[in-house]
Amino acid sequence: MQDHPDQPDSGADGAGREFLAFTLGREEYGIDILKVQEIRGYEAVTRIANAPEFIKGVINLRGIIIPVVDMRIKFHLGEPVYDQFTVVIILNIKGRVVGMVVDSVSDVTTLTPDQIKPSPEMGTAFSQEFMIGLGTIGERMLILMDIDKLMSSPEMGLNDPINP
Repeated sequence: MQDHPDQPDSGADGAGREFLAFTLGREEYGIDILKVQEIRGYEAVTRIANAPEFIKGVINLRGIIIPVVDMRIKFHLGEPVYDQFTVVIILNIKGRVVGMVVDSVSDVTTLTPDQIKPSPEMGTAFSQEFMIGLGTIGERMLILMDIDKLMSSPEMGLNDPINP
């Protein structure tokens, strides 16, 4: 848990945190690797009537029905293209399993606290409240998402009524 919501959580020992890097459009994002359950190739989903457009549908993952969110649609980043690089990141968010479609996954990166900078105030594709900050690795920059906060936000509509 974070003591200060504005400060990135640097871990108890001050060592680096690992982030899974992925792309959406031309931007590179990072999420806490500890939230990732697995990474799968994109497969057809079963649409759910009256679901928001960004919820592509559901998949059956070893007997568990999982909602799948297309982040490109959610963040209005143009028409999604599904190809051999498109992946579904299976996340475990507060005990709820959710799939997240992204354009591609690049690598797992360890960032030290001094490599994580506060995000500047600007018009980004998603709200500042869902950002941890910006991760810098040389010239490379990752937009670090607070995937817990994003996926459990009311606007996503994924909250489990049993575990609010």
